[in-house]
Amino acid sequence: MTDTPLIEAKGLTRHYGSRIGCTDVSFDLFEGEVLAIVGESGSGKSTLLKLLANEIEPTRGTVLYRLRDGAVRDLARLSEPERRLLARTDWGFVRQDARDGLRMGVSAGANVGERLMALGGRHYGRIRGTAADWLGRVEIDGGRIDDTPKTFSGGMRQRLQIARNLVTHPRLVFMDEPTSGLDVSVQARLLDLIRGLVADLGLAVVIVTHDLAVARLLSHRIMVMKDGRVVEAGLTDQVLDDPADAYTQLLVSSVLAA
Repeated sequence: MTDTPLIEAKGLTRHYGSRIGCTDVSFDLFEGEVLAIVGESGSGKSTLLKLLANEIEPTRGTVLYRLRDGAVRDLARLSEPERRLLARTDWGFVRQDARDGLRMGVSAGANVGERLMALGGRHYGRIRGTAADWLGRVEIDGGRIDDTPKTFSGGMRQRLQIARNLVTHPRLVFMDEPTSGLDVSVQARLLDLIRGLVADLGLAVVIVTHDLAVARLLSHRIMVMKDGRVVEAGLTDQVLDDPADAYTQLLVSSVLAA
């Protein structure tokens, strides 16, 4: 592993007029690490995720990213074609609502295959074969390869979205509440799947969640946000087992009392 972080946030701040999205957030993330960003609704965690994924521009601060050739670039200085290529190949983004991360009108196989085509894949048979392999890896019956996501359950759509994002072997994956809205049993299977794939592929992951159990299961490190600021950060088990900040203590105690 290189000593240079894969992604480095420096003083990230985003204001919406007088409203604070997030303020002065800094951290490093290395390959193979999973960072959970937790907090209540309105804490700033989703704003931070969009800043990291280059979907919105910061009011101030920078996000540095180490490309495959080792060059470290300021995301704000990338050209639009460079940003699009990065988003289609080196990054993945698993959305809270799978309908936002899938093309609902095309087949499951085509949803996965599109990412391969962005890397220059043109051989239909190989693309279809790789798509079928990935459907199997996310526990979707290969016989559903020509079915559209409209016919899938919520859990199957989320697994398809994961396959679509991971088929290009990205180095960095953003996840926004990936198990939200799913039944408990479906959540458990999906979390096991995510944990296994992240470990197998050595991915760097930034996951936003309000569920501390999800953070504990998936992440190595955790950042707790409140009112747009990071109030506590550290190793996940250390922070959740012995929280120092009063707000983190409140979050942990509310889970224990539930």
